[in-house]
Amino acid sequence: MLWYTTRGAGAVSLVLLTAVVALGILSSLRFEAKGWPRFLTAGLHRNLALVTLVFLGLHIVTAVVDPYTNLGWASAIVPFSSYYRTFWLGLGTIAAELVAAIGITSLARRFIGPRAWKVVHGLAYAAWPIGVVHGLGTGTDAWSAWFFALTCACIASVGFAVVYRVLSISPDRLTDPRAAFRAAVDRRPKP
Repeated sequence: MLWYTTRGAGAVSLVLLTAVVALGILSSLRFEAKGWPRFLTAGLHRNLALVTLVFLGLHIVTAVVDPYTNLGWASAIVPFSSYYRTFWLGLGTIAAELVAAIGITSLARRFIGPRAWKVVHGLAYAAWPIGVVHGLGTGTDAWSAWFFALTCACIASVGFAVVYRVLSISPDRLTDPRAAFRAAVDRRPKP
């Protein structure tokens, strides 16, 4: 039962983290669709992130307490300390710690400030691909048709969001800030 729970929670965590990353990328563009309020995208992003933390926690706890692998808690905290699939589990530990850091700093955003939060939040861009590689290397179903198709769909989803974001950046986006800067420089008193 624990083995199935670990596998299922890992697959659900991958899908949820993919949705969180894709929504985060689209939210940064102030993406909106007809009939879809902007606050809903941010709220959905935040709530999916919390659900992701729950499933990631379930994935980790069931993997640690499963007697088949006998991982122990150290392997869930210290990267590359497991005797079982050391490299791949180490990547999973790193990805989980990055996601935990993002979650903790998001809850403490008011106290640490927006700049520090944004820097740590950028770790999502590292956590997601590390998690994907962890799943491909560690998962007992990693190369089965269903999981491979799921992984490809997740990669395509984030890839689409990234391409959409890159193509949506207008080269004229800096026109207004440059004009404001020039106006401020021109208004300075001359020595």
